[in-house]
Amino acid sequence: MSSITDTLTIHQLLGRIAYFHALFIEPALQPSTLRGPGSECCNHAANPGQYSVGEVLPDSAWSALTEVASTLPTYHRPCPKADGVCCATCRVASAAAAVAAGWAQTEYRSYRQTKPAVSLLHVCERAAAARLGRVFADQYAASCPTLDRLTAPEVLPGTEELPLTGELLALWADPTTTTRQPVASWLNHCTGLDDVRRVLEMRRTGS
Repeated sequence: MSSITDTLTIHQLLGRIAYFHALFIEPALQPSTLRGPGSECCNHAANPGQYSVGEVLPDSAWSALTEVASTLPTYHRPCPKADGVCCATCRVASAAAAVAAGWAQTEYRSYRQTKPAVSLLHVCERAAAARLGRVFADQYAASCPTLDRLTAPEVLPGTEELPLTGELLALWADPTTTTRQPVASWLNHCTGLDDVRRVLEMRRTGS
């Protein structure tokens, strides 16, 4: 993925994640606890030699994704070592998983006043890790064995169920071949999850 247009599209989508997180998700977050580290990344496990965090992420727009993930300790599960030697692709995939699960939980609870099923969160985690991880790997020629084992679920929440999470997963399915327009453009006119909930309720009732 070397096209300037493709790179700009990726930067725009990463910016959209940071913007939506700050506008919609962070104000609605509830107190959370540290979930603990995940499994070891490729460079600290049995497959060393991948591009490292220190080599790729410091000057990359993808660092915005890891910053967003760091605000979601319940779902962010980076490598236990969590240092500059970590596999960059593993780091991006784990950050994407945290963002998708954190968004899904926050949206679901905001609209339905209850917790979502764990299975829904796992579906969002796997899909985001696979989709964003592959885009990152393509951009930097930085594939890794962990990413190769990831498969995105076929059934995902849509924008009528979870607008922010559904759009996130849809836009990253293949960002270089999309129309480069938001899937749920009406989100641009909302200022918080209460606005989003009202729109969803009006659509359900047809009013």
